[in-house]
Amino acid sequence: METIFVENSRWIKLTNIIDGFDGTLSIAEGNKHIPFGIKRVYYIYNLINDESVIRGKHAHKKTEQVIFCINGSCNIQLDDGINKQEIIINSPNNGIYLGKKLWHTLYNFQNNCILLVFASELFEESDYIRDYKYFLEYTKSIKHDTIQ
Repeated sequence: METIFVENSRWIKLTNIIDGFDGTLSIAEGNKHIPFGIKRVYYIYNLINDESVIRGKHAHKKTEQVIFCINGSCNIQLDDGINKQEIIINSPNNGIYLGKKLWHTLYNFQNNCILLVFASELFEESDYIRDYKYFLEYTKSIKHDTIQ
C-alpha cells in the first residue's frame, strides 16, 4: 500500500480472519474499525469495464465515508483542493477513508468491481459539492477561516 498524502484521507485496514475452507472474514464496526458511527451502507456493482464510466466526482461538506473494493479493482483520485493523488484499491480488507471536503473520482473499474461504502450520514443532497470550481473556492475559504 502506498502512502496517502492527500488531506482528509488515509488507509483503513481490517483484520482478516482466515477460516480454512470456510473462507475469510473481515469485520468492520462503527467507531472501532470505521472511524465514525455508521448511518448508511451502500454498495456499487455491475460496473462496466469502460473508460467512460466515472463515479464520484464530488465532495461532502459533513459526510465521512470509508470505501472498500470487495471484488475486482478500481482507481480513485483523491483531491483536497491542493494535492491530488491516484490510488488503486483492490483488496477487500484495505479501504480508504474519505473525509469531509475531499473531492474523489472513481474510474477504471476492473474484474467485476464491487465497492462497499460506509457513510457517517444519511443521504442529503445539500451535503454534496458537485461543482469542482465551487469545491476549490469552498476548501480555500475553509482553510482561510481556520488560519485566522
